[in-house]
Amino acid sequence: MSIPSFTRLVRFIPKSSNDVLIGEPASPDVDVGAETRAGKDVEVKVHSGPSILSPGPATGKTEIIGKLLSPLAPSEVGTIRCIGLNYVQHAKEAKMAIPTVPTVFLKPATSLADPYPAPTIIPKPTLATDTCDFESELVIVLGRDCKNVSESEALDYVLGYTASNDVSSRDAQFAQSQWSYSKGFDGACPIGPVVVSKGLVPDPAKLFMKGRKNGKVLQSCGIDDLIFSVEKIVSFLSQGTTLPAGTIILTGTPAGVGFSFNPKEYLRAGDEFSVEISPYIGTLTTVFEAEK
Repeated sequence: MSIPSFTRLVRFIPKSSNDVLIGEPASPDVDVGAETRAGKDVEVKVHSGPSILSPGPATGKTEIIGKLLSPLAPSEVGTIRCIGLNYVQHAKEAKMAIPTVPTVFLKPATSLADPYPAPTIIPKPTLATDTCDFESELVIVLGRDCKNVSESEALDYVLGYTASNDVSSRDAQFAQSQWSYSKGFDGACPIGPVVVSKGLVPDPAKLFMKGRKNGKVLQSCGIDDLIFSVEKIVSFLSQGTTLPAGTIILTGTPAGVGFSFNPKEYLRAGDEFSVEISPYIGTLTTVFEAEK
């Protein structure tokens, strides 16, 4: 399976129909997530394919985004891989030693979620302890099946990059040695707004990420603070394990998560959190609601 050629791809439902479409933003500079959150029209050049994994050629038609969707569907991502404690700053704020091998946990496909306007639901167990936390993350999207690859060839399997919020229930996380439960609730992995090709981002370490809670910057860090690089992560996860095309890998969060503050900066119903990765990827925004 070859990697398709594109610059930025978005998955969406247009204003004109209920169809799920794939396309490239008509403007190369538009922050799709920020513009849709502001209620502005975003024009997309529609492709003929059914998925960002197989977008097909441009049709020559354009549509306006009615609802922004996660770039991949739950059926495409399979088991979501995540790397914990992967920023130097974050390890220091957590008062933990710099790891020598990547720390891996998993999220189920049911945790995948759309950006705004879809709400992010705080589940009842997390509401009971008032410990819903955010984690701004760069996401690797694989475009080819991957197994036993070296670091030098790892990027050959990467389709591109997007943003995620690794929504976490801290009370449950700190009560356990394994993190999949506390980070795997339904909707706990919103991703988007676009997937940016590796051709547009040949060196992901040059990207910069900010996390904002209700407009206030709480996380601000270059991707060059990663302990384990994109190449190292892909190679490590592929050893002895097939990573199918469509696999997404959350690469860790920098310093500034909610539990690190005094008082805590946890998320509650009505709060808005935005993950901005520049250049090209733009802003993933989610608004939180309490589970009823």
